[in-house]
Amino acid sequence: MLPKKWKDRITELLPHDADITPFTLPLFPLNTILFPGGVLALKIFEQRYMDMAKRCLQDQSLFGVCLIKEGAEVAAPVVPQMVGTMARIDTWDMPQLGVLNARAIGVQRFQILEYETEADGLLVARAVKVPLEKSFPLPPEHAPCATVLQQILAHVGATKFEPPFNFEDGVWVSYRLAEILPIKSSAKQSMLEMNDTEVRLNVLHKFLAQQGLST
Repeated sequence: MLPKKWKDRITELLPHDADITPFTLPLFPLNTILFPGGVLALKIFEQRYMDMAKRCLQDQSLFGVCLIKEGAEVAAPVVPQMVGTMARIDTWDMPQLGVLNARAIGVQRFQILEYETEADGLLVARAVKVPLEKSFPLPPEHAPCATVLQQILAHVGATKFEPPFNFEDGVWVSYRLAEILPIKSSAKQSMLEMNDTEVRLNVLHKFLAQQGLST
């Protein structure tokens, strides 16, 4: 049973029948947002994150990517947003001593219940998983969202996205557009926390229309 202090922090992201078993998750706070299924290029050089990446590779375990609410990426203590995305390291290389380049893939959203700072400065959270959004056929009225996304992919290259490319699925289209469009981080965070694909698509479609990219 969850302590009351944790129950009070569970948001509407979690349905009543969701698995709310807490687990431990190392955090990598950044000035960017990762969505499930998204690709994140990382350049790791701080020792705390080098050690974290090494453990994740050895154990094939995940780490949590979350937007920084207060603070900076390097050195200083930070306050993370309470909802982020678990990630796995897909590929990596070390072009020079002390620098690790990694390609991470978003797996599933999580919500932080509480976190603490370890001696080396790494944030470690007690968290619960946010259930995966169910596949949602892209509504015909939002077809322009898929069209714009296809145009973006052709421009930036397929490596920016992780296959399979599912332009007929509303969840996939909304996640990919949300992560790649030039939208404020606060708005992207709100879309990450949304559990309603159609609402997210409505927001994105409106943004595209304002930019003259769709009707």
